[in-house]
Amino acid sequence: MRRVKILRVIARLNIGGPAVHVINLCAGLDPQRFETTLVCGGVGQHEGDMGYLAAAAGVHPVLMPALQRAIAPLADLAALLQLYKLMRRIRPEIVDTHTFKAGALGRVAAWLAGVPVRVHTFHGHVFQGYGGWLQSALIAWLERGLGRLTTRVFSVSQLVNDDLLARRIVPASKLRVFPVVLDLAPFASAALRGAFRAELGIAAGVALVGNIGRLVPIKNQALFLQIAALLVQRGFGGKFVLVGDGELRAELEQRARVLQLSDRIYFCGWRRDLAGVLADIDVMVNTSLNEGTPVAIIEAMAARVPVVATSVGGVPDLVIHGSTGFLVPAESAEACADAVEVALRTDPVLLDRAQRFALETYDLQRSLQRAEALYLGLLPNAL
Repeated sequence: MRRVKILRVIARLNIGGPAVHVINLCAGLDPQRFETTLVCGGVGQHEGDMGYLAAAAGVHPVLMPALQRAIAPLADLAALLQLYKLMRRIRPEIVDTHTFKAGALGRVAAWLAGVPVRVHTFHGHVFQGYGGWLQSALIAWLERGLGRLTTRVFSVSQLVNDDLLARRIVPASKLRVFPVVLDLAPFASAALRGAFRAELGIAAGVALVGNIGRLVPIKNQALFLQIAALLVQRGFGGKFVLVGDGELRAELEQRARVLQLSDRIYFCGWRRDLAGVLADIDVMVNTSLNEGTPVAIIEAMAARVPVVATSVGGVPDLVIHGSTGFLVPAESAEACADAVEVALRTDPVLLDRAQRFALETYDLQRSLQRAEALYLGLLPNAL
């Protein structure tokens, strides 16, 4: 049987949903039907590296240092030429790009190299929450141009899909919803409980409220600290944990001291044992200003941890208020603190619904079968 060659391009394998999605696709597609090459740049300072997950899955990417997240004209030109040469050499039938920079350079290189099928996956977008209106307008204009070079655009949630349509990035005929590919089996196990709390010295009966993600402006952990301070003022006797790292860590640690939270909050940095972390958290709070499909929320649902999340981006595709979790307005500390207090008394029926939704919607084998069908379905219709 002839194998379909796929070249997958992502800017970097930093901790987050896009890297998990890409690694699971590379490792999980039927090797008798697909031959996949992954290209990525290096991980930036303060970013967690998911290279360990790729290695464990047997995925060995082609490292391209010129492929960077930041705008760098000379490096970008070098990356474009390197991608073009690689594509001319291995002759993929499909190029699938992920994240903005890799999507731009990868699609242009694929078009120049004559790759018949050019796919881009939106794991969210950068039209909102990352800059002012001028930057948003410029990015939308660029994405419309890139859309003309693209055979198919995948969006990881229906809300992201609808936003791309509303902004006229590509016509509806080119859009498909393709949820993130995850392996949730470790999160559904209760066998990991106790280890994370023991490491931190937190007793089993002490409530623990957590936030998981990069410590960067778009994730808005400053709001999480406000929520923590409000809960303490109301008499909450538990603890808080921030899992992740990033450019804002020192600023957030200082803010925690100002709010007199130093003896209540733990900054844990990047962790590889997220299943164990979630096994010991009583409520998971997502405070983002924008999201595509937040993997931490899905993992929390699979682990039967109640979720309180800002109603932004693709979050309402996952969290149905009062049914599978709790939605709050963005940047409202009061509303979020109220929701945390409710979540601490969550009915187990809600947790059952949330776990069932996560495990059924993001079943790994079903997701991989969907991916294979989508890729194979594109080949006869290449532009």
